[in-house]
Amino acid sequence: MRPLTSRIFCAVLVAAAFAVSAAQAKPNFSGTWKLNVSKSDFGPMPAPDSRTDKITHDDPSLRDEISQSSQMGDMTSDMKYSTDGKETTNSIAGNEIKTTAKWDGDDLVITGKGSFNGADVTFDSHWSLAADGKTITVKQHVTSPMGEADLKMVMDKQ
Repeated sequence: MRPLTSRIFCAVLVAAAFAVSAAQAKPNFSGTWKLNVSKSDFGPMPAPDSRTDKITHDDPSLRDEISQSSQMGDMTSDMKYSTDGKETTNSIAGNEIKTTAKWDGDDLVITGKGSFNGADVTFDSHWSLAADGKTITVKQHVTSPMGEADLKMVMDKQ
């Protein structure tokens, strides 16, 4: 190889190696997160009075322990996901829900389907972590026999 061609080849290899390593580094959602009600939008649904998520994320394992208070009372959920697309089974208020989670770039996409009081409900959630690591935004589309709704939850790191 000629010196110039050799330099170009090396530069391409370095750039490719950097791109691969950057693509492999996914956001880590670990931490305790508190719902910022004023920045969130629950569409037609009433917003909770408070919500705290304790997330333990060791890819591909993600666990979200949720504590929420609302007009309907207090509720806790322990959600477990596998970010490699493997199906997991979770329970919300005693109702079984099948979920899958996978990466779409730097966003984590979680889809789920379950039956609540005999009504089939599906959801599609997109989790994104702010560049400074201090905010998670979850945009969720929910479909049920009562119609469709788009929600946005903004969570601040504690």
